[in-house]
Amino acid sequence: MQQDLYQHPDYYLLDELLTDEHKLIRDSVRAFVKKEISPIIEDYAQQAKFPAQVIKGLGELGCFGPFVSEKYGGAGLDYISYGLMMQELERGDSGIRSTASVQGSLVMFPIYKFGSEEQKMKYLPKLATGEWMGCFGLTEPNHGSNPAGMETRFTDAGDHVILNGAKMWISNAPFAQIAVVWAKDESGEIRGLIVERGMEGFSTPETHGKWSLRASATGELVFDNVKVPKENILPNIKGLKGPLSCLSSARFGIAWGALGCAMDCYDTALRYAKQRVQFDRPIAGFQLQQKKLAEMITEITKGQLLVWRLGVLRDQDRATPAQISMAKRNSCEIALDIARESRQILGGMGITGEFSIMRHMMNLESVITYEGTHDVHLLITGMDVTGLNAFK
Repeated sequence: MQQDLYQHPDYYLLDELLTDEHKLIRDSVRAFVKKEISPIIEDYAQQAKFPAQVIKGLGELGCFGPFVSEKYGGAGLDYISYGLMMQELERGDSGIRSTASVQGSLVMFPIYKFGSEEQKMKYLPKLATGEWMGCFGLTEPNHGSNPAGMETRFTDAGDHVILNGAKMWISNAPFAQIAVVWAKDESGEIRGLIVERGMEGFSTPETHGKWSLRASATGELVFDNVKVPKENILPNIKGLKGPLSCLSSARFGIAWGALGCAMDCYDTALRYAKQRVQFDRPIAGFQLQQKKLAEMITEITKGQLLVWRLGVLRDQDRATPAQISMAKRNSCEIALDIARESRQILGGMGITGEFSIMRHMMNLESVITYEGTHDVHLLITGMDVTGLNAFK
């Protein structure tokens, strides 16, 4: 069983920008990761299994939808708190953060923002504790970066609708009790529906053979003439704005989370470089290794400032989707670069499960793609600064 020696890098004393509550929340999640996740996560990743036993603890910590009001079982926290939680969870493993991120931003968020009072009271308290887990159905076999082209549809059948179609690359799908699914109605309008496990014709086959996010459960959502009660349709949203607003919330969490991966890789590489002796001295004393470490902490520090400012704007309801895209893209890019450079500092040891770096590197190959690919986020920024749409 591995010992977690992680020390949080804070080169610009950014802790001074956080409240005491922020630091307490962050440190509580960090302690949970050190005790419950770090000692087991390598084994679960090697076996390609999700450690379901951590769900209860994540719920108790408030990691599921912490921004949801206490009336519906949430913690009523701000978005910086949410970001710090995701940072600490992804520092442990991207798959664990994905589970929490999907639950909070992609399942609880749309019900909280667009659901009826009955839907909120029925689903949110159980989702907040982890008694029920959820998943989010948007991506389809033929439509990833272009969700507007979705083929999943439903037709009116009296007091219910008939849902047909399929979604893929769905985190939490194999064990989720509910799925928030986006589909087109008979007029071609995109709507959100809450589909419950057990509804006839609804299945969630698991995706196998992944080299990335191996400690996260991924699957498909298949709808074969599924009868969904009309009261399960989200009443307060129509069009792509619904799923895209969910993605903005999730991307915000990823911007913080991927930075957690970067910090863990840097911390591992720094400790190893100080301890590893070659040519009669620690390799941390050689110029090329110092160059790598100096560039890592510089990028981490810039990323920390970026996500902190984004959190302030999000709490003020001023953060734009384009600003969130920039932060998501930046954090993923620097995290992958830092993981690769850290692996080089560790040499051959860097590919083993004795250290977290190679697992982070493989996970980040998914994180840089999902919730909007690296290229798509660049084009979002490009469109925002030029006013010209390069997507069409």
